[in-house]
Amino acid sequence: MPIDWPAFAEIINANETFLLTSHIRPDCDALGSELGMAGVLEALGKKVRIVNGHPTPPNLAFIDPTNRIEVIGEHVQVDELNDMDVMMILDTSAWAQLGPMGDVVKTTNARKIIVDHHVSEDDLGAEPFKNVKAEATGRLVIEAADTLGVQVTPEIATPVFAAVATDTGWYRFPSVDGETYRLAARLVDSGASLTQIYGDLYERDTEGRVRLRGTILSRSKTELDGRLVHTYALKEDFDTTGALPSDTEDVINLTMAIAGTEVAVILVGQMDGGFKLSFRSRCDIDCSKLAEHFNGGGHRAAAGAFIEDEFAVAQEKVLSHVREQMA
Repeated sequence: MPIDWPAFAEIINANETFLLTSHIRPDCDALGSELGMAGVLEALGKKVRIVNGHPTPPNLAFIDPTNRIEVIGEHVQVDELNDMDVMMILDTSAWAQLGPMGDVVKTTNARKIIVDHHVSEDDLGAEPFKNVKAEATGRLVIEAADTLGVQVTPEIATPVFAAVATDTGWYRFPSVDGETYRLAARLVDSGASLTQIYGDLYERDTEGRVRLRGTILSRSKTELDGRLVHTYALKEDFDTTGALPSDTEDVINLTMAIAGTEVAVILVGQMDGGFKLSFRSRCDIDCSKLAEHFNGGGHRAAAGAFIEDEFAVAQEKVLSHVREQMA
């Protein structure tokens, strides 16, 4: 179903203060959508606060040059967020993805709405404004701006361009069509610097990030005649390489470069235990279904979940399920 943008506009126009949040381990679509939406709302004279459950990863700090994104429990407490009219959840519809911000969602008296493009969803007690066919939540921010009659400024265009570019693998994933490129062109015309954003995203790696990627890629193994590739990162690898947990983002996409790969899986050890799971597919295997088996979610071609087991047990559980689905 298409998004009911007039209903969205009615909510925006009827309220003055907005709290924006997104998922833990925020990526560029989460951060860029929050910052872009904040710009849209502020253009209308609204008061906006952005608070996430996890801090912005250092490698994505460029997207928030004024450091306006706050972290719950670090910059602000739950009881300090009770006076907002509307709480807007962007780029997720899942309780598990909210982390510490889930407590705010549960206790707030604000009207709650969701702006998202993921297939998987929980009942967050919020009004959904979702388009699962959108290539990124960033697109929905621009559609919101158009609905509200807001001009797309460089301050809006820049984070949204980063959001769309990263969620489409720099415009190469199957979710991309002509409209995606037309959106990119519009964002560039509105002030987003393609060269600067690409440099900030892909040409500012730390030595630790490079070493960690090398470690992860060296562990890659293929199965099922090369159709399945899998690898992993243990939490001790971060100390060994000098990398950060956020440095594992997008490594799974590099494993898809192996000829014949149809499905890729990576397990990433978390500092407080358990493993973050990421799935990628370029066949008829639905990653969102793989992730849902482990209480996660996402898209058909890319999804994630979490498993709380020791490595050997977790790996066997995950790979056994994937093999079964690929049989």
